[in-house]
Amino acid sequence: MEDLDSSPYAETAPQAGVAEGESAPAKRVFIKTFGCQMNVYDSERMGEALAAEGYVATENPADADLAILNTCHIREKAAEKVYSDLGRLRDIKRARAGEGKETRIAVTGCVAQAEGAEIMSRQPAVDLVIGPQSYHRLPELLARVRGGEGGLVETEFPDEDKFKALPSRRPAASVSAFLTVQEGCDKFCTFCVVPYTRGMEFSRPVAGLVDEAKRLVERGVRDITLLGQNVNGYHGEGVDGGSATLARLIHELAEIEGLWRIRYTTSHPRDMSDDLIAAHRDVDKLMPYLHLPFQAGSDRILAAMNRKHTVREYLDLIQRIRDARPDIALSTDIIVGFPGETDEEFEDTLAVVRDVKFAHAFSFKYSPRPGTPASTMDGQVPESAKRERLERLQDVIDQGHAAFNRASVGRTLPVVFEKPGRREGQLVGRSPYLQLVHADAGPDLIGRMVNVEIRTAGANSLSGVIGTSE
Repeated sequence: MEDLDSSPYAETAPQAGVAEGESAPAKRVFIKTFGCQMNVYDSERMGEALAAEGYVATENPADADLAILNTCHIREKAAEKVYSDLGRLRDIKRARAGEGKETRIAVTGCVAQAEGAEIMSRQPAVDLVIGPQSYHRLPELLARVRGGEGGLVETEFPDEDKFKALPSRRPAASVSAFLTVQEGCDKFCTFCVVPYTRGMEFSRPVAGLVDEAKRLVERGVRDITLLGQNVNGYHGEGVDGGSATLARLIHELAEIEGLWRIRYTTSHPRDMSDDLIAAHRDVDKLMPYLHLPFQAGSDRILAAMNRKHTVREYLDLIQRIRDARPDIALSTDIIVGFPGETDEEFEDTLAVVRDVKFAHAFSFKYSPRPGTPASTMDGQVPESAKRERLERLQDVIDQGHAAFNRASVGRTLPVVFEKPGRREGQLVGRSPYLQLVHADAGPDLIGRMVNVEIRTAGANSLSGVIGTSE
């Protein structure tokens, strides 16, 4: 999934004030979100659960009565980044204690799941460690900490459905929102920790997802991205009691009045079913953008990764998708320097990127994850070689991304404006292809879909002029 570590801290709690008649100040929570969109969703849901306990969001950890690091274990040196932040939070906790203020520190997410009690051992200032399957119990566990229980670690995979225990969605902070529909993965790619940190695949029932989507739309959301570690492997309970596919879920969501756009991520090539490909052709609300990781351009490396597809199967799949939706934009994930990868096999990866002409791609140097089969494989590639390959790959990706953006110049695209731009009198929104689009417009157009004639293309965004509202 897309790396969001450089994004601002997520404001995951609503601005709920102190109840009428109370004089005590509201409790404040600081939440920093690492990693993928699913973590952003999880942080929002934790904020909503804490709002019911009287917490409001703060962007300043020095003001926080509760500080939460919602962690990701996918990126390189993920745990080290967490411990670095924990050191800063420890110092804040000590300073606030000197002022007579109490501060609790919680670590949630995939690093919490993977490291468990080791986090408290390395950083005793932490009060609570919670895995991604148990964050619905956050208020209860905090109450136990306040009651004197120390060293609480909750990393089991509970039997109950955490989504049923979470409160209703709060008023939307944006016209776009994430909706987790599936968690976990059964693929066991040899480089990946997800089956160990998120567990086996679990899909939420269609009825509950439609209800949550309707509540989001009632609160102003117009663009919903369906999330899952293997989202196109979705197999939740359908409205008829049988098993529903992701395509069936998309058809149900498309019936919601006021929902304009549907997207989904992240997919696996093995689960790109015929009915899902057909949905890209038949469902107007399903955006022409698909993230479909291929990871490597060598069949031998793909087999070592346990990806369960070949290069030819991937390319044939891309052609079938483009036959169904010719204007679709494709993005992908690519790993360079997987154990045993030769220079020739890396060239094969470059050839796939040039052949497919991705609109966007996320590229990574392979880095071992403790407990995964690839971490102990022979043939670990030297860091210098991985770095050189990544630079070469990124150059090709950037060329493809720039070409895709340039092809938008002269087109008129429907843009859903989300927020003010960096300069006065400017708004920023997104095209159907997830491109950022800037245009001069007043704030009354935030939350509306407007035709924009694209005039220029930059490295990371487009600019245009307002056309006719839809």
